[in-house]
Amino acid sequence: MPRHDHPSEKFPPRGICCAYLIRCGDGTLYGGWTVDLARRLEEHRRGKGARYTRGRGPLRLAYWEPCPSRGEALRAEIRLKALSKEEKEALVKAFGLEEEEAP
Repeated sequence: MPRHDHPSEKFPPRGICCAYLIRCGDGTLYGGWTVDLARRLEEHRRGKGARYTRGRGPLRLAYWEPCPSRGEALRAEIRLKALSKEEKEALVKAFGLEEEEAP
């Protein structure tokens, strides 16, 4: 699984395709793909994203990976969703974004 080289960069530039994982308030992880991660996360937070994330806030970005095309982003989303919970948690931990957000 490709790893982003700069986890301190919270969002990729707009227009960059990426697959992502969002940590829901209940501890679950939701996966998706987009070409504008900041906008998509805000849509999820406003309840305009996936049905799964509605009512599960607060929502935090846990992981993202850049992809060269929309097709690759969709395939990366499918790969992320196929991982076990333990594999997803290991990926999120290695990415390090949640540690940066911890109080």
